[in-house]
Amino acid sequence: MELHDVWFVLIAVLWTGYFFLEGFDFGVGVLTKLLARDRAEKRVLINTIGPVWDGNEVWLLSAGGATFAAFPEWYATLFSGFYLPLLLILVCLILRGVAFEYRAKRPEEHWQRNWEQAIFWTSLIPAFLWGVAFGNIVRGVKIDQEMEYVGTLGDLLNPYAILGGLVTLALFTFHGTVFTALKTVGDIRERARKLARNLGVVTAVLALGFLGWTQVEKGDGASLAAAIIAVVALAAALGANQAGREGWAFALSGVTIVAAVAMLFLTLFPNVMPSSLNEAWSLTVTNASSSPYTLKIMTWCAGIATPMVLLYQGWTYWVFRKRIGTQHIADPH
Repeated sequence: MELHDVWFVLIAVLWTGYFFLEGFDFGVGVLTKLLARDRAEKRVLINTIGPVWDGNEVWLLSAGGATFAAFPEWYATLFSGFYLPLLLILVCLILRGVAFEYRAKRPEEHWQRNWEQAIFWTSLIPAFLWGVAFGNIVRGVKIDQEMEYVGTLGDLLNPYAILGGLVTLALFTFHGTVFTALKTVGDIRERARKLARNLGVVTAVLALGFLGWTQVEKGDGASLAAAIIAVVALAAALGANQAGREGWAFALSGVTIVAAVAMLFLTLFPNVMPSSLNEAWSLTVTNASSSPYTLKIMTWCAGIATPMVLLYQGWTYWVFRKRIGTQHIADPH
């Protein structure tokens, strides 16, 4: 296996880790509207992800940085062609971080309510747009012989990509709901389990449509196996949730995300960004990659830094592993 193939796999792993971890905290952000009944329950939801949301975003920074260094042509074409949606995602992530930090800085109800609104929308919009972006990457976009995107914003809003966005939004919200059931106690925990049951059914219908469409147009045997694993894991997550096994439900919903992202990257390889104008103009792991020497240096750096990142992030989750409920929320007065 060549180094550019290795780095394609590593970038796939980074995106998978990002969607697994950021997926549930996007979902929890959406639940501040769907599940929380009052201010105390919103604080419970926000506190479940308060210690970890910023660490989860490290995976996005790593994925973007690795793409820039390992496949500069892919990075350039992707960020120029998808400029507006990616800019909107970036703005949402910035505002979301500010909302988490500023929400409790003042006691006025309207101040906190406005920041909670920001948390909801800046969780929902990226959850949808990431699916749209990856749907277009897999489907193929208008790339010319100069490796430049020549399409319009309207070209990105096609039925396949929109369905992909609905799938990621539904799947991340389901993932966040089972995480909430795992991390809370009391009435909110029971309502999260009930909501997860309904969300899981909607997610399953959307995912079957999207994965089936992908398999018919782009798939092979390996992608079919990944799609089957995703569907079976989602069904098992629903069963575990119904049985009150929240840990298993969360793990299995995570397997669903991992298998679904793996399917997308399996259908993509050896392309990194297919051209819908001419297959010969597609960006591949070969023509979009950096020099072998650059990839070699990156491999050594990643081998040293990655275990350290995994250790400190795992330690963070261990420290903040306990459940919380409204009884743990101090009176704001």
